[in-house]
This record gives sequence, structure tokens and C-alpha cells, in this order.
Amino acid sequence: MSRIRLSLVCLLVLAAVGCKAQTAAKNGLDQKTTRKIDVLVRARLNVPTEYQVTVGPRTPSDLAGFDTVQVTFSLPGHPDHTQTIPFLLSKDGNTLIRMSRWDISKNPAEIVSAADRPVRGNPDAKVVIVNFDDLECPYCAKMHATLFPETLEHYKGLVKVVYRDLPLEEIHPWALHAAVNANCLAAQSPTAYWSYVDYLHMHGQDVSGPDHDLAKAAAMLDTIAKQHGEQYKLDVAKLSACIAKQDDTAIRAEMKQADGLGIQSTPTIYVNGEMMAGAMPTNMLWATIDRALVSEGITPPPDELNQPAGRVDKQQGPPGTKTSAPVTTPPSAPVPAPAAKPAPTPTARVN
Repeated sequence: MSRIRLSLVCLLVLAAVGCKAQTAAKNGLDQKTTRKIDVLVRARLNVPTEYQVTVGPRTPSDLAGFDTVQVTFSLPGHPDHTQTIPFLLSKDGNTLIRMSRWDISKNPAEIVSAADRPVRGNPDAKVVIVNFDDLECPYCAKMHATLFPETLEHYKGLVKVVYRDLPLEEIHPWALHAAVNANCLAAQSPTAYWSYVDYLHMHGQDVSGPDHDLAKAAAMLDTIAKQHGEQYKLDVAKLSACIAKQDDTAIRAEMKQADGLGIQSTPTIYVNGEMMAGAMPTNMLWATIDRALVSEGITPPPDELNQPAGRVDKQQGPPGTKTSAPVTTPPSAPVPAPAAKPAPTPTARVN
């Protein structure tokens, strides 16, 4: 009897083992592999201890020799703190790969549209520089000086520039008001718009004033905008009504677009879709523009910044191309030219 009972016990044990093996085969992962994945992703991704890691079953992938495994990270009691990341697991279970799938079906230049904005440079240029700008930002002023006139002069008719608004209200209190005024000018004259932008990037601290009084700054912004309207012979009554209304709907839409793109600082520039954040040296900006030109089948002009001493090559725009518009001279204003200023500190978004 004891032998029979022992045999029955062995059969039951084998049956149990067989059931587990079948379950593991069905799910595609055994406990050891699941444990190895759990430990590895916690270490490599610095997963907080309180988070739960759930390793999903194997599913077929598009990559030969690998299956997909979905790994979910969740914080118990907080359903909004959950994220699932796909990994690739080799057929032998010894290699785990984290991969990202990116859609490259769109032209990078279409990531940020230049439509419906005042253009500086050649309107027909194949390389578009889109700058998310804050009119109170000192680093934006530095980037603005790099773009105009130096960069436009270097590239002649090969590029065009547009600005989109990203006033950082938390740290630049009059930037939104300035952007609205600039758009009021743009509605009637792109030239007046750019002249106003030029002026504010040159005299930002004068607008702020020593006491940083927001009401005084707003009044000065309105006065300067109206002066530009008069100089460029705009419909001053229409301009004044637009300024008084302070409709920031279009500005808010561009701020929302910037959030969707993950922009965290000003200036942020897109050159045919290639993003650069912050005020960068001219040679870095030109290198990015050159890459965009080459991708369009256009030979960039010689880089004068890196020419040997005593040798500066000048390149005219290609035959038949429009030359870039010159920088307009801003009108006289009721504020003095700014004194020398210390180097500005980087401007970042405050969320």
C-alpha cells in the first residue's frame, strides 16, 4: 500500500508540474524570466521601490528573433500613475531590448508650420527657421541679434524666418501684452511687425523700467506700437482698437502648440523641423541651417566664420532668387538707448 500511495503522490506531483509547464508555455514566460525582467528594468530605469512592475506575456513582434513583452509600471492606489512600455525579448529569453517606434512619415519641416506669420527673408526659400520667441526674454534678444542681420545676410535668399509667440508669463509679465501688440501690427504690415520686434529686443530693459511697474510697461508698449503704426502709415484707428482690445486668443493657441511640442525654454528654434533650444553660437546655428540646405539639394555658402585670417569669401544668392529683406530702422521712441547690461541668464519655462 505504501508503494501505491507513493506512486499516486508522484503522479500528482508530476501532474502539477505538467500543469505549470503548460501555463508557462501558454503565457510564453516562466517565473525565472519574469523575475529577471523585473529586476533588470527596475535597475536600469531607476524605478522607485513603491512601484509595482507587471510583466505581460510574449506576443509576436515585427522583428525576427524577438517577441514583444509589455511591462507596466504602476503605483498602488494611484491609477493615474501607470505607464506601459513595450520591450523586445529574444526567443531564447536572454536579451531584452527597449525600443521606441517613431513615425517618420511626415516631412520634418511640417512639424512646426510657418503659415500665417510675417516672413523675413525669401518667402520662397526651402529652409524655414521658426523661432518660438518671448519679447521680454534677454536670451531671445541675443538670438534675435544673431538672426538679424548676420544670418540673413550670410544666407542671402536661401532661408526665411518666422516667429511664433511663447510669452513666459510667470517670469516675464509684459511679454504677453507685447506679443498682442506685435500681432496687431502684423495684421496690417509685416514690416511694421518686424520693426516693433526689433525695437523691443533692443530696448527690453527700458520697457521694464527701474521699478518694473507693469502698468507703465504696458503704456509704453502701446505708445511704441502706435508710433510704428504712424511711421508705416497704418490705419491708426484700427490699430488702436486692436491694442485696446488685447485679444490674446492667437497667442494662447501658439502657447498650447509649444506645450504639445514639449518646449521648455525660449528661444527654441526649428530649422526645417530640427529643434535647438536656447541662444546658441552663430557657428552652431549655421551648421544646422547648412544641414537643412544640403538635405534640399542646395550647396550652403562658404562659412565666413571659419575662414583663415585675411581670407573672407563673399557669396551672392543664386540667380533668380529673392534677397532677404533688410532690417528696418525702428522709429524714434520716448525711451533712451539702453546702457551696457550684464550678460543675461538663461530663460526657462516655469510650469
